[in-house]
Amino acid sequence: VQLQASGGGLVQAGGSLRLSCAASERIFGTYFMGWFRQAPGKEREFVGVISWSGDRLYYADSVKGRFTISGDSAKNTVYLQMSSLKPEDTAVYYCAVSPYCNRDYTRIPYWGQGTQVTVSS
Repeated sequence: VQLQASGGGLVQAGGSLRLSCAASERIFGTYFMGWFRQAPGKEREFVGVISWSGDRLYYADSVKGRFTISGDSAKNTVYLQMSSLKPEDTAVYYCAVSPYCNRDYTRIPYWGQGTQVTVSS
């Protein structure tokens, strides 16, 4: 599976951005698509994940209530709607696909190329 992420950019604190991640092929209904992020000098961290069937959805505590993940199975695309952005949300955001619900980035088999999100104060 190849993943193409897009939608990053520069935004002021309190603003919003929507990231998209398109998969090159149909995702199995039992798989999960999610987002991770990596700030400079820090380890890659879990942001959120959705089951492709849509019945399971999890977020990191740091983004809960501000970020929303959704999927469009017809387009093989997952979205990350980010609102009330903070400077500490600045990072490269990566989309990921896994047959399991993984919060551990070392266990993710498929990655997108990453898209930069910069939040200015």
